[in-house]
Amino acid sequence: MPEQPSKPYFLEPTPIEKTFGRIFGALVRVGIAFKHNYILEVRGRKSGKVYSTPVNLLMYNGRNYLCASRGETQWVRNARATGRVTLVKGSSREEFSVRELPIEERPELLKEFLDRFATSVQRYYTVPKGSPVSAFAESALTMPVFQLTKDGI
Repeated sequence: MPEQPSKPYFLEPTPIEKTFGRIFGALVRVGIAFKHNYILEVRGRKSGKVYSTPVNLLMYNGRNYLCASRGETQWVRNARATGRVTLVKGSSREEFSVRELPIEERPELLKEFLDRFATSVQRYYTVPKGSPVSAFAESALTMPVFQLTKDGI
């Protein structure tokens, strides 16, 4: 497996992506979205303020996952620090505990995430949709993956 980069990887959104994210987030917040689209809310690790961003929820083998295609985003850092996130869509709100997966467990999930959501995330991957799981070893170094669980489950 390739070595982990010394500096955390983060792909900054463009101004157009930020604008689209705000508009799309507003639609998801009122319930206008696909089954896999949610607003992720996470408490800031320093400020304590609640931050939100639209995400694609990967439901795979009966479990829920969040994949951070942009790398070490603020939501990733906050989720690590707090160990909790909330998913919102319309009037529905669900709180989850998060467990970050070790690098060696990420490739299969990153492949599944890209294969399902390539239209919105392909630009963040160095491999094309449909690539074998082994092709995701490098992406696994820079793209955190979190498993979501309900307390007590």
